[in-house]
Amino acid sequence: MKVTLADVPAAIRRLKDEGYNRFVDLTVVDYPEREERFELNYALFHTIDRAWVQVKASTAGKAPSICDIFVGANAYEREAYDMFGVEFEGHPMLRRILMPDDWVGHPLRRDEPLGGEEVDFTTRRGYRGD
Repeated sequence: MKVTLADVPAAIRRLKDEGYNRFVDLTVVDYPEREERFELNYALFHTIDRAWVQVKASTAGKAPSICDIFVGANAYEREAYDMFGVEFEGHPMLRRILMPDDWVGHPLRRDEPLGGEEVDFTTRRGYRGD
C-alpha cells in the first residue's frame, strides 16, 4: 500500500488496530535521480490471519517516527538514519547505530563514493598452507 509521507503514522496505527500487530521490518531504497529519493518500506504481519502488508512512502530525507506505535521500530529507524541519512522526526534517540559516531556520510546512499580504508591482502599471516 502506497501512502503519502504524512499519512504513514495513521496508516501504521490503523493497520495495527486491524490486527497487523507485529512490526517486522523497515527498509530504505535510494533513488538519487528522484526528488524524493528515498522509498521507505514498512513490513507488518497479522498474527491471527497470518497475512503480510507492506506500507510504502517516499521522502526527500525526513519522515515521521513510528516508535510510539511500534517500539521495535526504534533500531530500524536508527539504522535508516545511519546508513541513508533519513531523519525520523519524533524519534526518542536518533543517532548512529552501526557506524562510528565520527563517521562522515551515509554509506548505503548510491551517491556515496566507493572505497574506504585500504586493506593489505598480500600478507599471509595466519595462512596454514605454507
